[in-house]
Amino acid sequence: LSLHDALPILFEFGGIEPNPTYETLMGAVELARAEKVDFLLAVGGGSVLDGTKFIAAAAHYDLAKDPWHILETVGGEVASAIPLGSVLTLPATGSESNPAAVVSRGEAKLSFYNPLVQPVFAVLDPATTYSLPPRQVGNGVVDAFVHILEQYLTFPVGGEVQDRLAEGLLQVLVDNGPRALAEPTNYQVRANLMWAASLALNGLIGRGVPQDWSTHAIGHQLTALHGLDHAQSLAVVLPSLLREQSAQKQEKLAQFAERVWHSSREDKALRIEEAIIRTEQFFQQMGVGTRLADYGLDARCIPGICSNLKLFGLTALGEQQDIDPDKVARILSHAL
Repeated sequence: LSLHDALPILFEFGGIEPNPTYETLMGAVELARAEKVDFLLAVGGGSVLDGTKFIAAAAHYDLAKDPWHILETVGGEVASAIPLGSVLTLPATGSESNPAAVVSRGEAKLSFYNPLVQPVFAVLDPATTYSLPPRQVGNGVVDAFVHILEQYLTFPVGGEVQDRLAEGLLQVLVDNGPRALAEPTNYQVRANLMWAASLALNGLIGRGVPQDWSTHAIGHQLTALHGLDHAQSLAVVLPSLLREQSAQKQEKLAQFAERVWHSSREDKALRIEEAIIRTEQFFQQMGVGTRLADYGLDARCIPGICSNLKLFGLTALGEQQDIDPDKVARILSHAL
């Protein structure tokens, strides 16, 4: 063989959107199938990584079936996938360190999970994040922060290691997030944010503890129907959801207030409200609005979001499965 014959053949596919769409990704699936691609390299942020995971699974999917079923079955039908690696340029979703992905199609935004789409390696170079615009820096920090809270703010089960790891990661984000906006080329700050975002959703802090994910389920509908950035949707939903669910989450919320926000209030209800206010203020400090009005939305958007949740069977959300569409409507009405 000549040297030329020994070189790998490379194909480049660009244009994956924030919140990757099924239609765009299917173009890459067709390319991968036609050229018998045997490895994928995702270079970008969480959307590129999520999209690449779908491409990896869909390229090997039964040709007689619509690959959208991968999402509808939450990854359960994935029996084979193209191996993939990643070069991360936007720390936020932790997609480089887990087997999960989210894909949009019209007004649907669904997720799937399968170990076959876990990246076989991830390159995390903090210097690649220096040029990120402030909006994406803020989004990334808020996204990672809420990922942690979805696994932490539930109810106590004696998971002291998981709690302390989660609280440490939250404090790293609180300490370094604003510094990344003020000092965009500070390598140490960027490195800590990149590592914290990866650890926030690599499965470690969620092992053996109850998880929530209702903020994500509701937020996904805001993104699908109204185009909010993923982190923007989370920042809108979370504070009002925590207030609505404060009775069920009171022990962990009080712990969050004390250990992360260093609240010393003796009254538990006041301590919890302080923690929620401080969280809102942190999101705002990162440049991410916490009200529907910040994105030009009002109460007219609420019925459509609740309708979408019903359409996709998301009618019993949260760690207690007690958040139904009526409760979602109350949560969003308090986020106007």
